[in-house]
Amino acid sequence: MNPDTFPLRGEHITLEALIKAADLNGQRELARAVIADGLVKVNGEVETRRGRKLRAGDVAQLGAAAVRVVDGDPEQ
Repeated sequence: MNPDTFPLRGEHITLEALIKAADLNGQRELARAVIADGLVKVNGEVETRRGRKLRAGDVAQLGAAAVRVVDGDPEQ
Protein backbone atom coordinates (compact mmCIF):
# COMPACT_ATOMS: atom_id res chain seq x y z
CA MET A 1 0.00 0.00 0.00
CA ASN A 2 1.37 3.38 -1.01
CA PRO A 3 -0.57 6.05 0.85
CA ASP A 4 -1.32 9.45 -0.63
CA THR A 5 0.36 12.36 1.11
CA PHE A 6 -1.20 15.28 2.94
CA PRO A 7 1.01 18.33 3.64
CA LEU A 8 0.58 19.98 7.02
CA ARG A 9 0.01 23.72 7.25
CA GLY A 10 0.92 23.81 10.95
CA GLU A 11 2.30 21.42 13.55
CA HIS A 12 -0.63 18.99 13.51
CA ILE A 13 -4.10 18.19 12.18
CA THR A 14 -6.90 16.35 13.95
CA LEU A 15 -8.00 12.97 12.67
CA GLU A 16 -11.49 14.21 11.81
CA ALA A 17 -10.11 17.21 9.92
CA LEU A 18 -7.68 14.99 7.99
CA ILE A 19 -10.41 12.56 6.92
CA LYS A 20 -12.53 15.48 5.74
CA ALA A 21 -9.66 17.33 4.01
CA ALA A 22 -8.28 14.23 2.31
CA ASP A 23 -11.84 12.96 1.64
CA LEU A 24 -10.79 9.43 2.61
CA ASN A 25 -14.28 8.00 2.66
CA GLY A 26 -15.76 9.93 -0.26
CA GLN A 27 -18.41 11.36 2.07
CA ARG A 28 -16.86 14.08 4.18
CA GLU A 29 -19.93 14.46 6.38
CA LEU A 30 -19.50 10.89 7.66
CA ALA A 31 -15.98 11.40 9.06
CA ARG A 32 -17.18 11.53 12.68
CA ALA A 33 -19.24 8.35 12.25
CA VAL A 34 -16.49 6.22 10.70
CA ILE A 35 -14.09 7.25 13.48
CA ALA A 36 -16.64 6.47 16.22
CA ASP A 37 -17.40 3.10 14.60
CA GLY A 38 -13.72 2.10 14.81
CA LEU A 39 -13.21 1.96 11.06
CA VAL A 40 -10.15 4.24 11.03
CA LYS A 41 -6.60 3.18 11.83
CA VAL A 42 -3.70 5.48 12.68
CA ASN A 43 -0.27 3.93 12.27
CA GLY A 44 -1.91 0.49 12.09
CA GLU A 45 -3.97 0.84 15.31
CA VAL A 46 -7.73 1.46 15.52
CA GLU A 47 -8.37 5.06 16.59
CA THR A 48 -11.75 6.28 17.87
CA ARG A 49 -10.72 9.76 19.04
CA ARG A 50 -11.70 12.25 16.35
CA GLY A 51 -9.53 14.90 18.03
CA ARG A 52 -6.38 12.75 17.83
CA LYS A 53 -3.55 15.03 16.70
CA LEU A 54 -1.64 13.74 13.71
CA ARG A 55 1.84 14.96 12.90
CA ALA A 56 4.29 14.41 10.05
CA GLY A 57 4.92 10.71 9.54
CA ASP A 58 1.54 9.51 10.81
CA VAL A 59 -0.59 7.39 8.48
CA ALA A 60 -4.39 7.30 8.65
CA GLN A 61 -6.25 4.48 6.93
CA LEU A 62 -9.92 3.93 6.17
CA GLY A 63 -10.57 0.73 4.27
CA ALA A 64 -8.24 0.62 1.28
CA ALA A 65 -7.65 4.40 1.34
CA ALA A 66 -4.67 5.73 3.26
CA VAL A 67 -2.93 9.06 3.67
CA ARG A 68 0.47 9.91 5.15
CA VAL A 69 0.85 13.28 6.87
CA VAL A 70 3.97 15.09 5.70
CA ASP A 71 5.61 18.41 6.52
CA GLY A 72 4.13 21.17 4.36
CA ASP A 73 6.29 23.24 2.03
CA PRO A 74 6.36 26.82 3.38
CA GLU A 75 7.09 28.16 -0.10
CA GLN A 76 3.83 26.86 -1.59
